[in-house]
Amino acid sequence: MNEKTEKTENTETRASRKVLRGVVVSDKMTKTRVVSVDHVIRHAVYAKTLRRHRKFYAHDEANESKSGDLVEITSTRPLSALKRWRISRIVEKASK
Repeated sequence: MNEKTEKTENTETRASRKVLRGVVVSDKMTKTRVVSVDHVIRHAVYAKTLRRHRKFYAHDEANESKSGDLVEITSTRPLSALKRWRISRIVEKASK
């Protein structure tokens, strides 16, 4: 087998990338957006439903998304010290 064949076979067996949906909370950086992703968990002991959120730095090559937009982010290779995600699509634009 040559090197090219091994690479193509490897990409076919590679696991699918993670996809998350969240709201853009900051668009002050060039080609970078801060996306807040909310998720709901249930407390193990008290069975109370809790809302948690986490902020991700996502790459936006075209600077299309604005603050308040609902976007879908996909995991990718490390792009900088903090960016491990890229914006794959804008689900819903923010109302003005």
